[in-house]
Amino acid sequence: MSGFQTYLDNAEKQTGITPREFIRLAGEKNLTTAKAGEIIAWLKTDHGLGHGHAANLAQLITKGPDVIAERYNDGAPLRLDGLT
Repeated sequence: MSGFQTYLDNAEKQTGITPREFIRLAGEKNLTTAKAGEIIAWLKTDHGLGHGHAANLAQLITKGPDVIAERYNDGAPLRLDGLT
């Protein structure tokens, strides 16, 4: 498992929200095209995440799962639908 996936899994453990759900929530708030700093602030304020977890989720939200999987997970798909 990649370090990136570990961050996603740990963010889910902390919040109970899957990575795919974070992407959806960001879309509802019109944050998918926002700058990473704005997304990080939202994740830290509204969801209590630390900076590292928020920064990784912000990358996932702004760049998309395919780009992140290619760049950080050797092309293997990321697990976005939860730990179970």
